[in-house]
Amino acid sequence: MALRTLSSLGSLAGKRVLVRCDLNVPLKDGVITDDGRIRASLPTLNALLDQGARVVVMSHLGRPDGAPEAKYSLEPAAIRLGELLGKPVAFATDTVGESATATVSTLADGQIAVLENLRFNPGETSKDEAERGAFAAQLAELGDVLVSDGFGVVHRKQASVYDLAKLVPSAAGLLIETELDVLDRLTENPERPYTVVLGGSKVSDKLGVISHLLPRVDTILVGGGMVFTFLAAQGYKVGASLLEVDQLDTVRGYISDAEARGVKIILPTDIVMASKFGADAEHVVAPADALEDTAFGATGMGLDIGPETGKAFAEQIKASKTVFWNGPAGVFEIPAFAEGTRAIAQALTEVDGLSVVGGGDSAAAVRILGFADDQFGHISTGGGASLEFLEGKRLPGLEVLGW
Repeated sequence: MALRTLSSLGSLAGKRVLVRCDLNVPLKDGVITDDGRIRASLPTLNALLDQGARVVVMSHLGRPDGAPEAKYSLEPAAIRLGELLGKPVAFATDTVGESATATVSTLADGQIAVLENLRFNPGETSKDEAERGAFAAQLAELGDVLVSDGFGVVHRKQASVYDLAKLVPSAAGLLIETELDVLDRLTENPERPYTVVLGGSKVSDKLGVISHLLPRVDTILVGGGMVFTFLAAQGYKVGASLLEVDQLDTVRGYISDAEARGVKIILPTDIVMASKFGADAEHVVAPADALEDTAFGATGMGLDIGPETGKAFAEQIKASKTVFWNGPAGVFEIPAFAEGTRAIAQALTEVDGLSVVGGGDSAAAVRILGFADDQFGHISTGGGASLEFLEGKRLPGLEVLGW
Protein backbone atom coordinates (compact mmCIF):
# COMPACT_ATOMS: atom_id res chain seq x y z
CA MET A 1 0.00 0.00 0.00
CA ALA A 2 1.07 3.57 -0.62
CA LEU A 3 0.89 6.42 1.82
CA ARG A 4 -2.48 8.17 1.59
CA THR A 5 -1.98 11.87 0.79
CA LEU A 6 -4.25 14.91 0.77
CA SER A 7 -5.59 14.19 -2.71
CA SER A 8 -7.09 10.92 -1.45
CA LEU A 9 -9.53 12.88 0.72
CA GLY A 10 -11.18 14.65 -2.21
CA SER A 11 -12.70 18.10 -1.81
CA LEU A 12 -12.51 19.35 1.77
CA ALA A 13 -14.53 22.54 1.27
CA GLY A 14 -16.91 22.98 4.18
CA LYS A 15 -15.57 19.93 6.01
CA ARG A 16 -14.19 19.94 9.55
CA VAL A 17 -10.59 18.83 9.10
CA LEU A 18 -8.68 17.68 12.17
CA VAL A 19 -4.98 18.33 11.60
CA ARG A 20 -2.45 16.63 13.87
CA CYS A 21 0.44 19.08 13.82
CA ASP A 22 3.59 19.16 15.90
CA LEU A 23 3.59 22.55 17.59
CA ASN A 24 5.84 21.32 20.39
CA VAL A 25 7.96 24.46 20.44
CA PRO A 26 10.46 25.46 23.14
CA LEU A 27 9.18 28.12 25.53
CA LYS A 28 11.06 30.32 27.98
CA ASP A 29 8.93 32.33 30.41
CA GLY A 30 5.98 31.81 28.10
CA VAL A 31 7.85 33.09 25.05
CA ILE A 32 8.55 30.87 22.04
CA THR A 33 12.31 30.66 21.43
CA ASP A 34 12.12 28.68 18.15
CA ASP A 35 8.99 28.70 15.98
CA GLY A 36 10.42 26.34 13.34
CA ARG A 37 7.83 23.62 13.91
CA ILE A 38 4.97 26.11 13.62
CA ARG A 39 6.36 27.45 10.35
CA ALA A 40 6.76 23.89 9.07
CA SER A 41 3.01 23.33 9.53
CA LEU A 42 2.01 26.30 7.36
CA PRO A 43 2.00 24.69 3.87
CA THR A 44 -0.55 22.06 4.88
CA LEU A 45 -2.71 24.47 6.88
CA ASN A 46 -2.74 27.04 4.07
CA ALA A 47 -3.61 24.36 1.52
CA LEU A 48 -6.61 23.31 3.62
CA LEU A 49 -7.76 26.85 4.35
CA ASP A 50 -7.49 27.75 0.67
CA GLN A 51 -9.86 24.85 -0.08
CA GLY A 52 -12.42 26.29 2.32
CA ALA A 53 -11.95 23.65 5.02
CA ARG A 54 -12.80 24.30 8.66
CA VAL A 55 -9.45 23.52 10.20
CA VAL A 56 -9.05 22.18 13.74
CA VAL A 57 -5.39 21.96 14.80
CA MET A 58 -4.35 19.44 17.44
CA SER A 59 -0.92 19.14 19.04
CA HIS A 60 0.96 18.40 22.22
CA LEU A 61 3.55 20.55 23.98
CA GLY A 62 6.04 19.27 26.50
CA ARG A 63 5.36 16.35 28.80
CA PRO A 64 2.44 17.20 31.11
CA ASP A 65 1.27 14.24 33.18
CA GLY A 66 -2.20 13.82 31.68
CA ALA A 67 -3.60 16.92 33.35
CA PRO A 68 -3.64 20.67 32.57
CA GLU A 69 -0.50 22.63 33.47
CA ALA A 70 -0.38 26.32 32.59
CA LYS A 71 3.28 26.21 31.53
CA TYR A 72 2.41 23.66 28.84
CA SER A 73 -0.53 25.54 27.34
CA LEU A 74 -0.62 25.70 23.54
CA GLU A 75 -2.01 29.24 23.59
CA PRO A 76 1.36 30.91 22.80
CA ALA A 77 1.70 28.57 19.80
CA ALA A 78 -1.84 29.42 18.67
CA ILE A 79 -1.07 33.13 18.87
CA ARG A 80 2.15 32.69 16.87
CA LEU A 81 0.31 30.55 14.31
CA GLY A 82 -2.17 33.39 13.80
CA GLU A 83 0.67 35.84 13.24
CA LEU A 84 2.29 33.56 10.65
CA LEU A 85 -0.98 32.81 8.85
CA GLY A 86 -2.03 36.44 8.94
CA LYS A 87 -5.52 35.54 10.12
CA PRO A 88 -7.40 34.96 13.39
CA VAL A 89 -6.90 31.62 15.11
CA ALA A 90 -9.54 30.61 17.64
CA PHE A 91 -8.27 28.81 20.74
CA ALA A 92 -10.17 26.17 22.70
CA THR A 93 -9.19 25.99 26.36
CA ASP A 94 -9.72 22.22 26.50
CA THR A 95 -9.24 19.23 24.17
CA VAL A 96 -12.65 17.55 23.86
CA GLY A 97 -14.77 19.47 26.37
CA GLU A 98 -17.23 22.34 26.17
CA SER A 99 -14.74 24.90 24.87
CA ALA A 100 -13.53 22.60 22.08
CA THR A 101 -17.08 21.72 21.02
CA ALA A 102 -18.20 25.35 21.04
CA THR A 103 -15.07 26.62 19.27
CA VAL A 104 -15.30 24.08 16.46
CA SER A 105 -19.05 24.62 16.00
CA THR A 106 -18.53 28.33 15.32
CA LEU A 107 -15.93 27.83 12.57
CA ALA A 108 -16.91 28.97 9.10
CA ASP A 109 -15.36 27.76 5.85
CA GLY A 110 -11.71 28.84 5.65
CA GLN A 111 -11.40 29.46 9.39
CA ILE A 112 -9.05 27.78 11.86
CA ALA A 113 -8.92 26.86 15.54
CA VAL A 114 -6.37 25.25 17.86
CA LEU A 115 -7.32 22.84 20.63
CA GLU A 116 -5.52 22.90 23.97
CA ASN A 117 -2.58 20.53 24.60
CA LEU A 118 -3.63 16.95 23.79
CA ARG A 119 -1.47 15.60 26.58
CA PHE A 120 -3.65 17.35 29.14
CA ASN A 121 -5.85 14.30 28.59
CA PRO A 122 -4.38 11.00 29.88
CA GLY A 123 -5.94 9.14 26.95
CA GLU A 124 -3.51 10.70 24.45
CA THR A 125 -0.42 8.80 25.58
CA SER A 126 -2.05 5.92 27.48
CA LYS A 127 -0.61 2.42 27.02
CA ASP A 128 -4.15 1.12 27.44
CA GLU A 129 -5.74 0.73 24.00
CA ALA A 130 -9.26 1.19 25.35
CA GLU A 131 -8.36 4.47 27.07
CA ARG A 132 -6.57 5.75 23.96
CA GLY A 133 -9.46 4.65 21.78
CA ALA A 134 -12.02 6.41 23.96
CA PHE A 135 -10.11 9.70 23.69
CA ALA A 136 -9.69 9.23 19.94
CA ALA A 137 -13.46 8.70 19.63
CA GLN A 138 -14.07 12.01 21.43
CA LEU A 139 -11.66 13.76 19.05
CA ALA A 140 -13.43 12.16 16.09
CA GLU A 141 -16.65 13.88 17.16
CA LEU A 142 -14.98 17.21 16.35
CA GLY A 143 -14.05 16.47 12.74
CA ASP A 144 -14.98 14.75 9.51
CA VAL A 145 -11.47 13.77 8.39
CA LEU A 146 -7.93 13.65 9.78
CA VAL A 147 -4.81 15.08 8.18
CA SER A 148 -1.78 13.75 10.02
CA ASP A 149 1.11 16.19 9.68
CA GLY A 150 3.06 15.93 12.94
CA PHE A 151 6.12 14.07 11.72
CA GLY A 152 7.78 14.39 15.12
CA VAL A 153 5.21 12.03 16.65
CA VAL A 154 4.63 9.40 13.93
CA HIS A 155 6.84 6.95 15.81
CA ARG A 156 4.38 7.03 18.73
CA LYS A 157 1.23 4.95 19.02
CA GLN A 158 -0.84 7.75 20.51
CA ALA A 159 -4.55 8.55 20.30
CA SER A 160 -4.37 11.52 17.92
CA VAL A 161 -1.64 9.93 15.80
CA TYR A 162 -2.71 6.31 15.52
CA ASP A 163 -6.15 5.50 16.94
CA LEU A 164 -7.95 8.53 15.48
CA ALA A 165 -6.65 7.70 11.99
CA LYS A 166 -8.62 4.43 12.15
CA LEU A 167 -11.89 6.15 13.06
CA VAL A 168 -12.20 8.80 10.34
CA PRO A 169 -10.90 9.11 6.74
CA SER A 170 -7.23 9.98 7.14
CA ALA A 171 -4.21 11.02 5.08
CA ALA A 172 -0.73 12.49 5.46
CA GLY A 173 -0.15 16.21 5.12
CA LEU A 174 2.48 17.98 3.03
CA LEU A 175 5.07 18.09 5.81
CA ILE A 176 5.03 14.33 6.28
CA GLU A 177 5.28 13.87 2.51
CA THR A 178 8.34 16.14 2.42
CA GLU A 179 10.00 14.43 5.40
CA LEU A 180 9.52 10.98 3.89
CA ASP A 181 10.83 12.09 0.51
CA VAL A 182 14.02 13.41 2.12
CA LEU A 183 14.49 10.35 4.34
CA ASP A 184 13.95 8.11 1.34
CA ARG A 185 16.76 9.95 -0.45
CA LEU A 186 18.99 9.27 2.57
CA THR A 187 18.35 5.53 2.55
CA GLU A 188 17.62 4.52 -1.06
CA ASN A 189 20.37 5.18 -3.61
CA PRO A 190 21.79 8.35 -2.03
CA GLU A 191 24.10 10.46 -4.15
CA ARG A 192 27.72 9.86 -3.18
CA PRO A 193 29.97 10.59 -1.40
CA TYR A 194 27.52 10.14 1.51
CA THR A 195 28.56 11.41 4.94
CA VAL A 196 26.67 11.06 8.23
CA VAL A 197 27.57 13.34 11.14
CA LEU A 198 26.56 12.04 14.56
CA GLY A 199 26.75 13.94 17.82
CA GLY A 200 24.70 14.37 20.95
CA SER A 201 25.39 12.97 24.35
CA LYS A 202 25.00 9.19 24.16
CA VAL A 203 26.16 6.43 21.84
CA SER A 204 23.23 4.31 23.07
CA ASP A 205 20.78 6.78 21.46
CA LYS A 206 22.39 6.21 18.06
CA LEU A 207 23.12 2.47 18.05
CA GLY A 208 20.30 1.59 15.67
CA VAL A 209 21.17 4.40 13.27
CA ILE A 210 24.84 3.44 13.13
CA SER A 211 23.97 -0.21 12.57
CA HIS A 212 21.43 0.53 9.82
CA LEU A 213 23.50 3.17 8.00
CA LEU A 214 26.90 1.45 8.07
CA PRO A 215 26.15 -0.54 4.88
CA ARG A 216 24.79 2.59 3.16
CA VAL A 217 27.29 5.40 3.83
CA ASP A 218 30.86 6.26 2.92
CA THR A 219 31.89 8.22 6.01
CA ILE A 220 30.69 8.72 9.59
CA LEU A 221 31.95 11.71 11.57
CA VAL A 222 31.55 11.37 15.33
CA GLY A 223 31.33 14.31 17.75
CA GLY A 224 29.40 15.34 20.85
CA GLY A 225 29.42 13.49 24.14
CA MET A 226 29.20 10.15 22.38
CA VAL A 227 32.71 10.56 21.00
CA PHE A 228 34.32 9.77 24.34
CA THR A 229 32.99 6.23 24.29
CA PHE A 230 34.59 5.87 20.83
CA LEU A 231 37.88 7.31 22.08
CA ALA A 232 37.83 5.11 25.18
CA ALA A 233 37.12 2.09 22.98
CA GLN A 234 40.44 2.80 21.29
CA GLY A 235 42.25 2.91 24.61
CA TYR A 236 42.37 6.68 25.18
CA LYS A 237 41.77 8.21 28.60
CA VAL A 238 38.88 10.69 28.59
CA GLY A 239 38.98 12.23 32.08
CA ALA A 240 35.56 13.02 33.52
CA SER A 241 33.96 13.26 30.07
CA LEU A 242 30.66 11.53 29.37
CA LEU A 243 31.37 7.83 28.96
CA GLU A 244 29.13 4.79 28.47
CA VAL A 245 31.33 1.96 29.69
CA ASP A 246 28.67 -0.63 28.85
CA GLN A 247 28.88 0.37 25.16
CA LEU A 248 32.63 0.00 24.69
CA ASP A 249 32.44 -3.47 23.14
CA THR A 250 29.56 -2.41 20.88
CA VAL A 251 31.57 0.55 19.64
CA ARG A 252 34.61 -1.63 19.00
CA GLY A 253 32.34 -3.87 16.94
CA TYR A 254 31.14 -0.91 14.86
CA ILE A 255 34.71 0.26 14.26
CA SER A 256 35.67 -3.22 13.11
CA ASP A 257 32.54 -3.56 10.93
CA ALA A 258 33.17 -0.17 9.32
CA GLU A 259 36.76 -1.13 8.54
CA ALA A 260 35.62 -4.37 6.90
CA ARG A 261 33.07 -2.48 4.78
CA GLY A 262 35.50 0.26 3.76
CA VAL A 263 33.48 2.89 5.63
CA LYS A 264 35.54 5.64 7.28
CA ILE A 265 34.69 6.47 10.90
CA ILE A 266 36.44 9.76 11.61
CA LEU A 267 36.96 10.78 15.23
CA PRO A 268 38.18 14.12 16.58
CA THR A 269 41.91 14.74 16.76
CA ASP A 270 41.46 17.49 19.35
CA ILE A 271 38.91 18.26 22.06
CA VAL A 272 38.01 21.35 24.10
CA MET A 273 38.57 20.22 27.69
CA ALA A 274 36.97 22.16 30.55
CA SER A 275 37.50 22.31 34.30
CA LYS A 276 33.78 21.73 34.86
CA PHE A 277 30.39 21.95 33.14
CA GLY A 278 29.40 25.61 33.01
CA ALA A 279 29.70 28.90 31.18
CA ASP A 280 32.40 30.07 33.60
CA ALA A 281 34.56 26.95 33.21
CA GLU A 282 38.25 27.25 32.35
CA HIS A 283 39.01 25.42 29.12
CA VAL A 284 41.89 24.42 26.87
CA VAL A 285 42.28 22.52 23.60
CA ALA A 286 43.93 19.11 24.02
CA PRO A 287 44.96 16.37 21.57
CA ALA A 288 42.45 13.52 21.55
CA ASP A 289 45.13 11.06 22.68
CA ALA A 290 46.21 13.23 25.62
CA LEU A 291 42.98 14.53 27.16
CA GLU A 292 44.18 14.04 30.73
CA ASP A 293 47.51 15.77 30.11
CA THR A 294 46.05 19.21 30.85
CA ALA A 295 46.01 21.24 34.05
CA PHE A 296 42.64 19.62 34.83
CA GLY A 297 44.03 16.10 34.73
CA ALA A 298 41.53 13.27 35.18
CA THR A 299 38.84 15.70 36.36
CA GLY A 300 38.70 17.58 33.05
CA MET A 301 35.71 17.03 30.80
CA GLY A 302 35.38 17.38 27.05
CA LEU A 303 32.62 19.79 26.02
CA ASP A 304 33.30 20.34 22.30
CA ILE A 305 35.38 19.11 19.39
CA GLY A 306 38.52 21.18 18.86
CA PRO A 307 39.26 23.67 16.06
CA GLU A 308 41.48 21.24 14.10
CA THR A 309 38.66 18.68 14.12
CA GLY A 310 36.12 21.34 13.16
CA LYS A 311 38.14 22.16 10.04
CA ALA A 312 38.65 18.49 9.13
CA PHE A 313 34.94 17.69 9.59
CA ALA A 314 33.98 20.74 7.51
CA GLU A 315 36.25 19.66 4.64
CA GLN A 316 34.76 16.16 4.64
CA ILE A 317 31.20 17.54 4.69
CA LYS A 318 31.80 20.00 1.85
CA ALA A 319 33.34 17.23 -0.27
CA SER A 320 30.12 15.17 0.04
CA LYS A 321 27.00 15.06 -2.13
CA THR A 322 24.69 13.79 0.62
CA VAL A 323 25.03 14.73 4.30
CA PHE A 324 22.81 13.81 7.25
CA TRP A 325 23.57 15.42 10.61
CA ASN A 326 22.02 14.49 13.94
CA GLY A 327 23.35 15.74 17.25
CA PRO A 328 25.47 18.79 18.15
CA ALA A 329 29.24 18.52 18.39
CA GLY A 330 29.39 20.10 21.82
CA VAL A 331 27.49 22.09 24.43
CA PHE A 332 26.36 24.66 21.87
CA GLU A 333 24.21 26.57 24.37
CA ILE A 334 27.46 27.87 25.94
CA PRO A 335 29.42 30.09 23.47
CA ALA A 336 32.82 28.72 24.50
CA PHE A 337 31.70 25.22 23.47
CA ALA A 338 29.65 26.06 20.37
CA GLU A 339 32.36 26.42 17.73
CA GLY A 340 32.44 22.76 16.70
CA THR A 341 28.70 22.74 16.09
CA ARG A 342 28.98 26.04 14.23
CA ALA A 343 31.71 24.63 11.95
CA ILE A 344 29.52 21.64 11.07
CA ALA A 345 26.46 23.81 10.43
CA GLN A 346 28.42 26.22 8.26
CA ALA A 347 29.84 23.36 6.21
CA LEU A 348 26.36 21.93 5.65
CA THR A 349 25.27 25.25 4.12
CA GLU A 350 28.05 24.81 1.53
CA VAL A 351 27.21 21.26 0.43
CA ASP A 352 26.71 20.90 -3.33
CA GLY A 353 23.96 18.32 -2.92
CA LEU A 354 21.49 17.28 -0.22
CA SER A 355 22.18 18.55 3.32
CA VAL A 356 19.79 17.40 6.05
CA VAL A 357 19.69 18.62 9.66
CA GLY A 358 18.07 15.83 11.63
CA GLY A 359 15.75 17.73 13.93
CA GLY A 360 15.86 17.91 17.72
CA ASP A 361 18.92 19.59 19.23
CA SER A 362 20.59 19.94 15.82
CA ALA A 363 17.70 22.04 14.50
CA ALA A 364 17.68 24.14 17.67
CA ALA A 365 21.44 24.62 17.41
CA VAL A 366 21.48 25.96 13.85
CA ARG A 367 18.81 28.53 14.69
CA ILE A 368 20.41 29.57 17.98
CA LEU A 369 23.73 30.00 16.15
CA GLY A 370 22.08 32.34 13.64
CA PHE A 371 21.61 30.15 10.57
CA ALA A 372 18.46 30.41 8.45
CA ASP A 373 16.38 27.35 7.55
CA ASP A 374 16.76 27.97 3.83
CA GLN A 375 20.55 27.64 4.07
CA PHE A 376 20.08 23.87 4.37
CA GLY A 377 18.50 21.34 2.04
CA HIS A 378 16.10 20.26 4.78
CA ILE A 379 15.67 20.68 8.52
CA SER A 380 13.66 17.79 9.90
CA THR A 381 10.92 18.45 12.45
CA GLY A 382 11.26 14.99 13.97
CA GLY A 383 14.47 14.05 15.76
CA GLY A 384 13.28 10.75 17.24
CA ALA A 385 11.04 9.90 14.28
CA SER A 386 13.86 10.58 11.82
CA LEU A 387 16.25 8.36 13.76
CA GLU A 388 13.75 5.50 13.98
CA PHE A 389 13.11 5.76 10.24
CA LEU A 390 16.85 5.63 9.59
CA GLU A 391 17.09 2.62 11.90
CA GLY A 392 14.71 0.85 9.51
CA LYS A 393 11.85 0.68 12.01
CA ARG A 394 8.18 0.74 11.08
CA LEU A 395 6.42 3.85 12.38
CA PRO A 396 2.84 3.29 13.61
CA GLY A 397 1.68 6.81 12.77
CA LEU A 398 2.65 6.17 9.13
CA GLU A 399 1.53 2.56 8.89
CA VAL A 400 -2.01 3.61 9.83
CA LEU A 401 -1.92 5.97 6.82
CA GLY A 402 -1.10 3.11 4.47
CA TRP A 403 2.71 3.42 4.44
